[in-house]
Amino acid sequence: MSTDNATRHATCLLTAVVLLAAPIVTRADNYPITGKWTYENATADGPAKDCGKRFTDFQGTRRLDKGGSVPDYRNVTAAQSGSGEYRVTDEFFNGQVRGRVNYTLQQRDQDHIELRMSGKTIPLRRCE
Repeated sequence: MSTDNATRHATCLLTAVVLLAAPIVTRADNYPITGKWTYENATADGPAKDCGKRFTDFQGTRRLDKGGSVPDYRNVTAAQSGSGEYRVTDEFFNGQVRGRVNYTLQQRDQDHIELRMSGKTIPLRRCE
């Protein structure tokens, strides 16, 4: 093998290794809402004066959940699918399992949203 061929093969091999070792970059959308939303007394009128112990906090591309089994979600996509309705994909890692969850986020009014996933609807109420 000539020096030119050896160099070409080494360059191709190095390029392949770099491409395979590079982390996969996932596009992340911001959530369509922000702030803290409580699970407690979620269907009452107006915003909640106190979030209580169980709430979720939407912060840009992160959703921090207090009281659930997964404390930290990262948004992958949030695509509007109707008036005040979004198809959302989140990614999570709880120390043992890495996964994704798909759901619909429906904003009912300025103080109420619903997360619809796997045949279950979770109402949430904005905290003051």
